[in-house]
Amino acid sequence: MATKPVKKNPRLASGRKRARQTVKLNVANTSLRSKYRTFVKNVEKAVLAGDKEKAADAFAKAQSVIDSVADKGIFHKNKAARDKSRLSAKVKALAKAA
Repeated sequence: MATKPVKKNPRLASGRKRARQTVKLNVANTSLRSKYRTFVKNVEKAVLAGDKEKAADAFAKAQSVIDSVADKGIFHKNKAARDKSRLSAKVKALAKAA
């Protein structure tokens, strides 16, 4: 039975404030990361389904989300560029195949 270690509360006011801020930032970052993954997944689903128009539309929406998440520092800019490149290649391959 593994239990989480009990965290001690910071003594200094600055430490307590940092702990509060960390909780808020963690929630915001988790939400953005989830949004990023959802939009990428939508593009991949459309590509697998073979729907060119839906894939192109989903990719256009995903690009702005990927860029905004990278700008906020949730993911590195190179990861965002790599993911956009790979998604773009999948969408183009789908268009070329039809």
